[in-house]
Amino acid sequence: MDSRKITVVGAGYVGMSLAAILSQNNQVTIFDINIDNIENIKNNICPVKDNSIKSFMEQNDLSLNATLQKEKAFSEADFIIIAVPTDYDISSSSFNTSHVDDVIDDAINYNDDALIIIKSTIPINYSSSMQKKYKTDRIIFSPEFLREGSALTDNLYPSRIIIGSKTEQAKEFARLLQHAAIKENIDVLYTGPNEAESIKLFANTFLAMRVAFFNELDTFSFSNKLNTHEIIEGVCLDSRIGDYYNNPSFGYGGYCLPKDTNQLLASFNKIPQSIISAVVLSNKIRKDFILNMILELNPKVIGIFGLIMKSGSENFRSAAIIDILKNLKDKGIKLQIFEPLLDSETFLDIPLIKDITSFKASSDLIVSNRSSDLLKDVNDKTFTRDIFGDN
Repeated sequence: MDSRKITVVGAGYVGMSLAAILSQNNQVTIFDINIDNIENIKNNICPVKDNSIKSFMEQNDLSLNATLQKEKAFSEADFIIIAVPTDYDISSSSFNTSHVDDVIDDAINYNDDALIIIKSTIPINYSSSMQKKYKTDRIIFSPEFLREGSALTDNLYPSRIIIGSKTEQAKEFARLLQHAAIKENIDVLYTGPNEAESIKLFANTFLAMRVAFFNELDTFSFSNKLNTHEIIEGVCLDSRIGDYYNNPSFGYGGYCLPKDTNQLLASFNKIPQSIISAVVLSNKIRKDFILNMILELNPKVIGIFGLIMKSGSENFRSAAIIDILKNLKDKGIKLQIFEPLLDSETFLDIPLIKDITSFKASSDLIVSNRSSDLLKDVNDKTFTRDIFGDN
């Protein structure tokens, strides 16, 4: 394929993983408002904590640049990929798309021809509303299905490519993604804009439902003094269910599942449903149950081991352990945290202990969403619902 000029807006996991693979065969420019991110990229340093993207940048001859200048970023691009955050706004019951709005406005103003691809998660009907606003079919949505800590791998070996448009420009973008991937014979589905947005929200809500199901299974097993491991193993031997995404936790969290389930629930509005609301409620109930399990142990000093959702990530956002930590703090229990990714002295006014030996010695009970080799010598005072020892 001929080399194309591609601008990626946003130097997070989604933006960096896409920029990395596409810059193998195309001229890619990253636009970001963070000057540190720009300088890092110019020096071939990955701005996010992701060893696979870091290694990919170091080991491959990539045509990858970065800039703070809007006109330079947008004016000559053939494709503009938007990968900026859209947090869920409880007050409006919708994603806050203000950052996406601004990027689209700039892209339209600086470029009359480029295809604008939204990778940020958006509400259903958003991209079609932007097409109507700007009177163009050059604004499309193409959902990403990336796991935290595995963003590059999931772009090199995608489960599928979904394109919310059927124009020739959209089909060319799909070919660019296919050409950049290692996996061959990738399933590509071209849909309407609203359908593509729905696919993203329903897919993530299904995953949240699966997490909630196995967490409730664990709640039942623990309450009845049953062996959770054996029950899950037996259930998952059914090929229709499968042995994956079944490790109990304190609740689902992270960048996508909490906000996507809430957005889908809000999108139903007055449409009859019960499963979607049950998934959201189940996650809250699970965290409340975990909190009560911890309180029943009557610890004097609780050590929180790790705030990130899982290994290979640096994401604290919407982590279930954060809600549990806040509730423990409200109960007046003495808390301390071990989180190597944080450089500060405190988190939410709770002391951060830098030395793992000191942390373990001074904690009556250690609470950890996921088990770790660092805690093997204190298993007797570690509370976790990690049954299989994986993410």
